[in-house]
Amino acid sequence: MYEIARRTLTLRTEPPGEVVAAVGMPYEEASGEWSCPYRIDGLAGWEHERKVTGEDSLRAVELALTTVRAALAGSHEAKEGLLAWDDEPGGRRPLTVYVDVDTGHDIAYIAMKHEMVPDEVVRQVVAEDVVLDYGDSGELLGLEVTRAGARLPPELRI
Repeated sequence: MYEIARRTLTLRTEPPGEVVAAVGMPYEEASGEWSCPYRIDGLAGWEHERKVTGEDSLRAVELALTTVRAALAGSHEAKEGLLAWDDEPGGRRPLTVYVDVDTGHDIAYIAMKHEMVPDEVVRQVVAEDVVLDYGDSGELLGLEVTRAGARLPPELRI
């Protein structure tokens, strides 16, 4: 795989480790569709090259990046807080959000964590057409957005 993008994350284990995510150069298949290879090393079950396929090279790259992001964010290591994005300025970690869009009802829920526990939301605040859900220590857990088609940026309308 000829890499076009790579990111190394720190795995906060004893001893510390690394998780390397890489995306390769897209290529055209015999069918006319485009594939983009990717690989994640350091997460259990991901230590081999995979690929996604789309209708053109840009879609294949978009799908590869989305797949890598979802695999990293959904991994056991991320859920346990073991992945560190040390390359961010000031030690800040980019926030992963999980977006669920119901186009039939034109609403979306943006969660700040992968899974929520029943009764975890202890307070809700309504601000115009948005409902903010807070946990018991005051942290924002998620928000429900009405008129999502008009309010969400295109990259969140999945």
